[in-house]
Amino acid sequence: MQLFGERGYEGTAIEAIAERADVAVGGFYQHFRSKRQLLLTLMDELLQALSSLSLDPGSGADARAGLRMLLGRAFASDLRYLGAYRAWQEALLSDRDLARKQSQIHEWTIGRVTAVLRHLQQMPGARRGVDIPGLARVIDGFFWSLLAQAAQLSKTDLNRSLDAATHIVYHAMFTDRVTQLEPRKKKRRS
Repeated sequence: MQLFGERGYEGTAIEAIAERADVAVGGFYQHFRSKRQLLLTLMDELLQALSSLSLDPGSGADARAGLRMLLGRAFASDLRYLGAYRAWQEALLSDRDLARKQSQIHEWTIGRVTAVLRHLQQMPGARRGVDIPGLARVIDGFFWSLLAQAAQLSKTDLNRSLDAATHIVYHAMFTDRVTQLEPRKKKRRS
């Protein structure tokens, strides 16, 4: 994954992968038929990591904090596969089968996001009538885009992006709690 992150898919040779893994090139071929198969395996591992994440943002009183924690956990899992994702994006440009698999991956991740949003919609203060499928597609696209940019962003900027995503999702899903203020009384002139 590190080599893919450093050099991209085309720039990473099997010999370099074997050297980094401290195995002979033949050892690489005992496990994988090709660099493409290695990439598919890494993407499958990413999806397995995502599927093992709890989608429950918590049922506490602070839905926003629970949502932020959930988004942070999900993105931390994604970051471990940053190099593989960079290589994946590059390989998609020349491999139609991978492009079809990418569509399947997006439908799966959109389904996961949809499940979280449906859970949020059951919480107190949730808005009714939110276009859950539309919002799920937007949030899914945001996370894949953020992952593609993550290598160039500082930790502070990544956290700011996650805070912004939390803000957007929270306000899309929940009504604002507005306290009613009494109108100011005009001072009488005596």
